[in-house]
Amino acid sequence: MPLTIPTHLLPNDGRFGSGPSKVRPGQVDHLVANAHVLGTSHRKAPVKDLVRRIREGVTELLGAPDGYEVALGNGGSTAFWDVATLCLVERKAQHAAFGEFGGKFAKATSRAPFLEPSQVISAEPGSVAYLEAADDVDTYATPHNETSTGAMAPVLRPSGPEGAIVLTDATSGAGALPVDLSQTDAYYFAPQKAFAADGGLWLAVLSPAAVERAARVEASGRWVPEFLSLTTAVENSRQDQTLNTPAVATLLLLADQVEWLIAQGGLEWSTKRCATSAEILYSWAEAREWATPFVRRPEERSTVVGTIDLADEIDAGQVIAELRANGVQDVFAYRKLGRNQLRVGMFPAVEPDDVAALTACVDYLVASL
Repeated sequence: MPLTIPTHLLPNDGRFGSGPSKVRPGQVDHLVANAHVLGTSHRKAPVKDLVRRIREGVTELLGAPDGYEVALGNGGSTAFWDVATLCLVERKAQHAAFGEFGGKFAKATSRAPFLEPSQVISAEPGSVAYLEAADDVDTYATPHNETSTGAMAPVLRPSGPEGAIVLTDATSGAGALPVDLSQTDAYYFAPQKAFAADGGLWLAVLSPAAVERAARVEASGRWVPEFLSLTTAVENSRQDQTLNTPAVATLLLLADQVEWLIAQGGLEWSTKRCATSAEILYSWAEAREWATPFVRRPEERSTVVGTIDLADEIDAGQVIAELRANGVQDVFAYRKLGRNQLRVGMFPAVEPDDVAALTACVDYLVASL
């Protein structure tokens, strides 16, 4: 029989997934109120207006510099790795790989038969690898936040040769971590993390240099399928549409979340809220003999995805199962990491008080088990 956690200890909302993440009730209300948009053409005004709201909202929320533009496409961040491999890397890429997702992008460019082998700067999970200036690299790529390990890195442009571009995987960082977009040329993400929507869509804030690079590479004779053409995605986005039919429900959830974040105080509000949740989680772990933040250096600990190792004598799997039986969900470690740990999504939709309640629930279970 599962243990029953006292009601007064439970969070008001027990969703702590690292993606898909908690969806606010207000987003669901927005979806219902706009149900008439579902099932309509993505080339017509109701859906095009949604795309316009998203593009303008993301531009405002993230403080995009003049000349930068927001593009959308189908397929999620995984698809964008192929888009970038085909359309943005001209000859050779350098990757900072410090978790599963940074490593996957590095594999994509390394396997491309039309590119030189990529330079991969790796770090063990629980730490961060940093980009380094290189004379023979035309594209730098790094995660802003590594969802698999709970490590984050600053967005900084290496001081390399003029003309190189920077690609930042912001899938779990965009809208929740501080960023100066002038330090990158493609800040790309999917909506199922901080933006509390469903997957299957990618968004990218692109500099003029990235747009020009894609146009030049695609005109060079390199074979690029239309579905993976960044130039095609940009051209469609400028018309407030996607090349292929998008998930309109996702657009509705995303538009409402972007506008909610702006209404709360924008990126400054969002980053402070997530940092508050992270301080609660990491301070709690450091005060326990049987819990340790997985990321060793405090400045590299993510404020949106927290990973906490548990002592060997505590079965994280059992703790996670007991939490789920009590309505507290999805605090499991990334599957390939294989650690005895908890992983907690602390995106803007998550209340810091609920993070505190989660820690109280874990304390109760550890004492009881």
